[in-house]
Amino acid sequence: MASFRRTLSPAYPDRQYLNGSFPVSSPTHKLPSANAKYSSPLPALAAALQQLVGGVFTRRHGRKGKWRRAAFRCVLCFFVGFLLGMFPFGHMAEDIRSHEMKPPLPQANNAQQLLQEDRVLRNRVEEGFVIDPVSLSAERERQSDRFDFVPRKPLILVTPTYGRAFQAYFLNRLGQVLRLVPPPVVWIVVEMKAASMETAEVLRKTGVMYRHLVCNKNLTDVKDRGVHQRNTALEHIERHRLDGIVYFADDDNVYSLELFDSLREISRFGTWPVAMLAPSKNKAILEGPVCNASQVIGWHTNEKSKRLRRFHVDMSGFAFNSTILWDPKRWRRPSSNPIRQLDTVKEGFQETTFIEQLVEDESQMEGSPRGCSKIMNWHIHLGAHNIVYPKGWVLQKNLDAIIPVNLPIFGIGSSQNRWMHELATIGSNALCRRAK
Repeated sequence: MASFRRTLSPAYPDRQYLNGSFPVSSPTHKLPSANAKYSSPLPALAAALQQLVGGVFTRRHGRKGKWRRAAFRCVLCFFVGFLLGMFPFGHMAEDIRSHEMKPPLPQANNAQQLLQEDRVLRNRVEEGFVIDPVSLSAERERQSDRFDFVPRKPLILVTPTYGRAFQAYFLNRLGQVLRLVPPPVVWIVVEMKAASMETAEVLRKTGVMYRHLVCNKNLTDVKDRGVHQRNTALEHIERHRLDGIVYFADDDNVYSLELFDSLREISRFGTWPVAMLAPSKNKAILEGPVCNASQVIGWHTNEKSKRLRRFHVDMSGFAFNSTILWDPKRWRRPSSNPIRQLDTVKEGFQETTFIEQLVEDESQMEGSPRGCSKIMNWHIHLGAHNIVYPKGWVLQKNLDAIIPVNLPIFGIGSSQNRWMHELATIGSNALCRRAK
């Protein structure tokens, strides 16, 4: 087998290369074939391998390894610095120091402390100190809003209506009152047979949240139209499980805003006295509870024919929690039958028969307001039987009767003014006959 012999370099006298081979500390390195004609690059490869496995660099390749090591350290430091810059350690430390250094702000717990602060501010202003009143008042309002927020109970108002001459007036009047009531308020308006466009237009213009329902009961079997319209609203509340205080607000009654505020204080069933006109229209009568504080101890009544009723309450003189309709277990009702008004009872007994399904006796009632000493709504029957009810509440044609208006002349006597007044009266009567 042929062999090659190289002379030893004077720079490395301790190395001996025999037959193209050299001693390697690792036993895993094998020599290639010895038939190479030129000098082999294996010494440089072996030096690199020794560096990776922990060997010692030779003097010949030491300078190149230092550059690699310096470049690697530079890249490593740049990468670590980049990662440290991504995390806001400095901002967190500043926030912690700022929270630790700030003392707690004093809060006004009662009206006496607020008055004391106002006195201090006035004294400082008089002495010449400049204080920002806007920021201070804003801080005080923010603190008061934080603690004084109380959720309101929803009000569910049921109004049966029908087409007549005063319908637009009644609905507009009631709608304007409901606009002044703080929300949430749901106004359920029920009509017979079909929902008229005139009623829908009035409801849209009021700006109150409403639901326009239709009672499909056959009119030939109806004894009291309002009873079936209210039952339609009760079915809607029970089906959709509306949670709130239910109140039957007829459109021809007069209501005060204090009434709607007191409705939200009812937990189960509340009642109050109602003022109404007697059938003769010449005096006012009172109907409703007699209370000792909020406890019902008796009833006001003036009609002998209605003294047999169990509860002497007008239809607009009570309200109740809607959950009684669809959650009988909560109120421990003896039966789960639906609660509805009855059309088969005598007129004037619809209220008491309906209330008997809601409560057992006066102990489950709440008198409102305290002592039942204030009238909050009035039941006034206003009829207009001789006035035509035009479609859309608009007269399509002008009337033929035209009366010229003569302006009063200075110096005309009272007899001529009386004659003109009588002429105007005759003309108005002619208008009414023509409208019929």
